[in-house]
Amino acid sequence: MRGDSRQIHLPERVQVVISDVRGVLPGFGDKWSYWTTLTQGIPGFFTPNPLAHAGDFYPLGADHAGYYSTAPLEATLSQLVDFNLINRGNPRLTVGAAHVRTSQMTYFDSRRCKLDVKHIMASGALPPAFPAVCVNGELYWDGGILSNTPTEVVFDDNPRRDSLIFTVHLWNPLGAEPSTMAEVLNRHKDVQYSSRIASQITRHQQAHRLRHVINELAARLPDAERDRPEVRELMSYGCQTRMHVVQLLAPQLSHEDHTKDVDFSPDGIRQRWDAGYAHTQAVLEREPWVGQFDPLSGVILHEAAEYRALAAE
Repeated sequence: MRGDSRQIHLPERVQVVISDVRGVLPGFGDKWSYWTTLTQGIPGFFTPNPLAHAGDFYPLGADHAGYYSTAPLEATLSQLVDFNLINRGNPRLTVGAAHVRTSQMTYFDSRRCKLDVKHIMASGALPPAFPAVCVNGELYWDGGILSNTPTEVVFDDNPRRDSLIFTVHLWNPLGAEPSTMAEVLNRHKDVQYSSRIASQITRHQQAHRLRHVINELAARLPDAERDRPEVRELMSYGCQTRMHVVQLLAPQLSHEDHTKDVDFSPDGIRQRWDAGYAHTQAVLEREPWVGQFDPLSGVILHEAAEYRALAAE
């Protein structure tokens, strides 16, 4: 982040977002804030689309078919985000979106294409609340409806390289068994939207272990065999890289419920910000990626302490 003074003021820009994108009438109680958000939207983020309530079959148009309009978000992002800086490719930015017609995940990558506000909005266009966003003549929804942790965009990237990867879980997969309807609604949303990274990581661990095994076998071949074209092709499937995947979980707050995903009040944002910052600091101080590991392991998952404690029970 050196060499560009515009990046020095990033925290102030984030504060602008918190100031502009907030619930209506903050401080009047969680339920009141929730209902005002549903009925009035959030300044700088989204506003209600009255025509969406004109009937299920009312012709809204493909890029307006949502209960809210995200035109305010487009204005906010255009004001705060320096896309010239993003498109320099350092650091690299990749966002995922679901292609509406084919149900396929599409990645927009600053290393491969020029990003603008539409790419970012497409990656967060969660239906049916928000309408699909048109990019290059095609409509896209939030990539989270296909995967909330699309690890393949990192693991399948070429050339592969040693990496330290932080995977942030905004929906905590761990939680107590619910005993009230409020707890059921809250836990249901966590389960529905939580990451499926555990099963994804298992596949990548198997694939990368095989790549390391190929390297080990190739090293045992005579030089004459390794120089043969067909053997070199087989050896190309090997890999020596190692990827450490560190899990960061959004801490659960004592008072939160199923409306937490629309809580954009300054207090709500600040509490989650502080809790996430504290959790991240604790993980960084622990440095779980430092130490001795199986030389054949190409992908190593460092689960949160909460996961390890649950597994030990």
